Amino acid sequence: MRKLTAGLFHSIDGVVEAPNLFQFDSFDDDLGALLTGVLGRVDTVLMGRVGYEQWAGYWPNAQVDDDFASFINGVPKHVASDTLTAPLAWQNAQLIEGELLAFVKKLKQAEGGEISAMGGISLVRQLLFAGLLDELTLMTHPVIAGTGRHLFEPGDPTTRLTLVDSQQTAKGNVVSTYARRD
Repeated sequence: MRKLTAGLFHSIDGVVEAPNLFQFDSFDDDLGALLTGVLGRVDTVLMGRVGYEQWAGYWPNAQVDDDFASFINGVPKHVASDTLTAPLAWQNAQLIEGELLAFVKKLKQAEGGEISAMGGISLVRQLLFAGLLDELTLMTHPVIAGTGRHLFEPGDPTTRLTLVDSQQTAKGNVVSTYARRD
């Protein structure tokens, strides 16, 4: 079975929305190396509508020598949306037909490498609480963002996790990877 992962940039106060507004100078070579390792394992990406729309407006025109641009433009992208219509304009992107969780279960059973949920806070939440997300990585920057959307919300179900890895980067980022504990 294929592994499904997600990684989110995160502030100390729990904000995951628009990390470009709070990352400042905390992104370092250590964090870059960790992310490069992830890109080497992932061969399929799941996206939410909002993330797709934001990224499709930027990455297809980004410089081709950028490692992430080369990766995200070339990788197959499956987009969860009730409002977008096919065909999608971004290369290698297709709309998920039918129910999301059934699609993801089938995708995890198919041949291939790691699947990563990117560009979708709601998508990551839905996959985590449905028990389909194998690992969640939070890359916590040493900053209090103050405003922005959080990954977890009041009323979320109690969900037990196990810490499977934790690293600190040179600039004080803490990268913690969790697996769901049954």
